[in-house]
Amino acid sequence: MTQQNWQWPRRVPTNGSGPGRAAEPKPSGEAPPSGGGHPRSTAGREPVIVPGPPPADANDEIKFRVHRRLIQELETARLDRMPAAEAREAVDAAARQILQQEAPGVYGLARDELIAAIVDEVLGLGPIEPLLRDATITEVMVNAPDVIYYERDGKLHRAPVRFRDNVHIMRIVERIISPLGRRVDESSPMVDARLVDGSRVNVVIPPIAPKSPSITIRKFRVDKLKVEDLINVGALTGPAAIFMDACVKVKRNIIISGGTGSGKTTMLNALSGFIPYDERIVTIEDPAELKLQQEHVITLEARPPSLEGRNEVSQRELVRNALRMRPDRIIVGEVRGGEAFDMLQAMNTGHEGSISTVHANSPRDGLARIENMVLMAGMELPMRAIREQVASAVHMLIQVARFPDGSRKVTHISEVTGMEGQMITMQDIFKFDHQGIDQDGRILGKMIPTGIRPSFFEMFEMAGINLPPDMFAPTRWQAA
Repeated sequence: MTQQNWQWPRRVPTNGSGPGRAAEPKPSGEAPPSGGGHPRSTAGREPVIVPGPPPADANDEIKFRVHRRLIQELETARLDRMPAAEAREAVDAAARQILQQEAPGVYGLARDELIAAIVDEVLGLGPIEPLLRDATITEVMVNAPDVIYYERDGKLHRAPVRFRDNVHIMRIVERIISPLGRRVDESSPMVDARLVDGSRVNVVIPPIAPKSPSITIRKFRVDKLKVEDLINVGALTGPAAIFMDACVKVKRNIIISGGTGSGKTTMLNALSGFIPYDERIVTIEDPAELKLQQEHVITLEARPPSLEGRNEVSQRELVRNALRMRPDRIIVGEVRGGEAFDMLQAMNTGHEGSISTVHANSPRDGLARIENMVLMAGMELPMRAIREQVASAVHMLIQVARFPDGSRKVTHISEVTGMEGQMITMQDIFKFDHQGIDQDGRILGKMIPTGIRPSFFEMFEMAGINLPPDMFAPTRWQAA
């Protein structure tokens, strides 16, 4: 199909707004901002950091007029049924025709950029669509119409794009959540959702965000990092990876602990690559974002309550149901509440080899968080009983952290060894050795063994996994 013979779908005039009719953008009372300058992929060179919002110019007014005509004339229901590439070609052709009428003086590169912005407005997420297409960007944050940031290589940068006003932001919010059956309004001013590609989205609107609606998008990586990739970027060392591989193979229960944006999910995906392909895996998430390499994977996703407050399916219910699905492994994307109790029960009743993540700043804090979440389940158990459950269920904790230079690294690989009095005892098997900062501000250091051999070392021999006898000697890997 070529652009010359394409007849773009025209709207059939109606007296109302049918199900396929898109809301016409409402003009703002303020001067229209710029929409022609869109960020391009800047892999290999320094990103542009803009000190403030881009200035308004005539291009944005042209874009607004063309977009308004497209909404009025296009048959959006037909566009929704088209493949993405075909719909983009149709809108591109229509926008070029209208632009020739509205602004015949715009041509060349300026016209192409304007057309791309218009197509993004009709089919994508408006001004932030180019940021989402940039593979080097990992997160996009809309704080206000003229305050947009993005993360690249662990660093935040001001984006040279903007929305017209709060109404414009809300129109994009509706485009994100409406296909998912979610809602956001004054009675429910917060919502978690995901884009078609799996990217996580959080939206907060007034009155709890009084200045402006806020959008935070954590982009989904199509090319999941493997352990080899983590080694290459310095997130961990080869010996540490070999040890984690062995721990997964002998079905140690592993908790990955870390702060927000530290790389917990990335590490979980990498560790899942060590699970044998003949095992049945059940994943439990809210929302679903794991993409395991195995074929025999059942994905379960929690569901929020409906508009009437009914039909909610929590992660705790999914953990209970997973036990009836004959799993070899249960992977909980993130433990947040009462499901921690059910997860510990599963780990203690023959479902070993489980992997999960938790928000915490150290391995010790990770255990404390699990204890607190067990209490959230409403179980009136003494603290010692809870800690005994945790000590017997959790075998290993892997701590990940994001450093000031933007890098993400494993800082601790720790073993839970049991109870001593009222306390859970732990020992570090590998630990990050911080060696300073280079002249470019990059963190220097690497994971080294602490000299302690794990208490379950014999399990490796029983499973036929032959680790070097001196693997845990610090001197062996000092120069590695």
